[in-house]
Amino acid sequence: MLTHGSSGDAKLTEPEIPRLAAGMWKRFLLAGVVIVCLTATATATALLKANPSALWESAGATAAFVGALGAYGYATRRDLSSWARTLFWLLLALIVFGIVLIFVNIPGGHLIYAVLGLAIFGAYAIFDFNRLRRANMDEAVPIAAGIFLDIFNVFLFFLQIFGGNNR
Repeated sequence: MLTHGSSGDAKLTEPEIPRLAAGMWKRFLLAGVVIVCLTATATATALLKANPSALWESAGATAAFVGALGAYGYATRRDLSSWARTLFWLLLALIVFGIVLIFVNIPGGHLIYAVLGLAIFGAYAIFDFNRLRRANMDEAVPIAAGIFLDIFNVFLFFLQIFGGNNR
């Protein structure tokens, strides 16, 4: 039931809020399951094509890369929240470049894509660890999810560089 407040904005009454929230968790759960399934399928395909030495090299490089950049992000005293908009646009540019690589054969394009991806997600690792230092407990889960995505993408880019996809 909608009511109008003094400012003319529509507001939900108390009984409506729990009912709406109860239905939304199902949508979030479904979206989460779909994302996990798509991610698992893409990762399994990449890992099945990779040779074991490329997997070990990628894992070691990911640990060193994220560890060093995360330590810098956590240790720096500067507030890096101003990086958010720039990193977002760089990520969109990387996605567009990846789509262009599907249709246009650029010599060394996949290596360029992987190195740019490492640079962008390295900056995201610095940014997310800096956010983690400044966060309270309410912000910890989204930041942890962001750090997971940073590590996951860095691993996949290193796997592409070390020859894990047989290109």
